[in-house]
Amino acid sequence: MTEAMNRQVILSDRPTGIPAPEHFELREAPMAEPGEGQFLVRNIYLSVDPAMRGWVSAVANYAEPVAIGAVMRSIAVGEVVASRHGDYAVGDLVCGLFGWQEYAISDGGDVWFKHDPAMAPMSTALGILGINGLTAYFGLLDVGQPQAGEIVMVSTAAGAVG
Repeated sequence: MTEAMNRQVILSDRPTGIPAPEHFELREAPMAEPGEGQFLVRNIYLSVDPAMRGWVSAVANYAEPVAIGAVMRSIAVGEVVASRHGDYAVGDLVCGLFGWQEYAISDGGDVWFKHDPAMAPMSTALGILGINGLTAYFGLLDVGQPQAGEIVMVSTAAGAVG
């Protein structure tokens, strides 16, 4: 019987400029089985975000740098395909920091939210309903607090949030 494998994108070298393919490698690792209190997510969508440039830097910012030889950190949305966790059932759609890999083991600590496909397509969990959409929403309404008669301009030149 063939052992199931998990394809992963690994940070193999720190870029000094713009990250390029030579800074990453594709690795196949044995598929992990969820232990007690864990579940297995099959990633369907992986993010590529401006914050990743800081994550591959050797200098810590709001997050520790991705270690050389580690799975590239990223937000992903996927489906729970095996579970030994009371809060996550097979078939649940979840969004969290699962990395650039086909499958991820989680204890729920890296899950940001469960996605309801009746509300919107799953891909929106990485866009309008994800971190960028929430940042824009709360930035505009809670921080900006626009008033009637004011003009609001949103520019994508300011990054993913606008």
